[in-house]
Amino acid sequence: MGRKLPPFAAVRAFEATARHMSVKAAAEELCLTPSAVSHQIKALEGFLDTQLFERSGNRIALTLTGAGYAGKLTHLLDAFTEETEAVRGASLPLRVLSTPGFAARWLVPRLPKLPFGRDIRLRVSNGAPSLDFATNDADVVIQWSDRPTPGLLVEPLMASARYPVISPDLRERENVRRPEDLLRLTLFYDETDDAWAEWFAAAGLAGAKLPPGPTYPNCELATTMVEQHQGVSLAYDSVVRGTIASGRLERLFDVTTLPMSIYAVACPEARADDARISEFRRWLRAEAEAEGVVPQPLYQAAE
Repeated sequence: MGRKLPPFAAVRAFEATARHMSVKAAAEELCLTPSAVSHQIKALEGFLDTQLFERSGNRIALTLTGAGYAGKLTHLLDAFTEETEAVRGASLPLRVLSTPGFAARWLVPRLPKLPFGRDIRLRVSNGAPSLDFATNDADVVIQWSDRPTPGLLVEPLMASARYPVISPDLRERENVRRPEDLLRLTLFYDETDDAWAEWFAAAGLAGAKLPPGPTYPNCELATTMVEQHQGVSLAYDSVVRGTIASGRLERLFDVTTLPMSIYAVACPEARADDARISEFRRWLRAEAEAEGVVPQPLYQAAE
């Protein structure tokens, strides 16, 4: 048997009036006239064959039956609205803001494994990705820090050691066999967190005079230049594993720097449980855990 339900317009008119205890306010919320709202309420009372409001001139008061019915309707309509927004949200793209290196080397090759990977709208930032979610047009940010930020949920995602990488052609052409061979090549330096001195010290060449080379604002530019056979960069293991596996780059030597936390996932705390944001966060972490690169937080929030 089909459900015998009252007209939805009448339900909305009654629930809004009961919530505001005002026909006028309900009419403004529903973009109707007060007369139309009153008509809908009377239609609902007729359908239910019971009185929902007691009326005295322009004043109204809920009957006992009306009060109980209104409370249940408000709960049901709130749940209905929440479920509707969840469905609407599932049809919209998830907006992800990231660094270019993380996007190109790690995220994009894995997106086909994400059930809604085709619905990701990915943007990259040349500098540090903005964490101002009021203006950055993002739902999730992959950032270069796991420092706590008020109003945001920040989860450490990836840690990594570093080692030199080179193109196979350049390695063969320059006959690179020992760490000291790098001192006669072009090295690419990072504008922030450059660690060549640390790596050479770990390789037994502390205090070595480093050759000149260009400084880039992010590791992705340096890695791209290495692929073009222009020199050697100090790459993050977690980021370039796929590129090395493809044969476009080769790792040099077994020496590494100490691991450091390099990426975290950030989103507004108020939206952390949104279905798609939550699923995306879980998927990112599962992918990182599968590779054994999830770090411990570098910073602890104040108690």
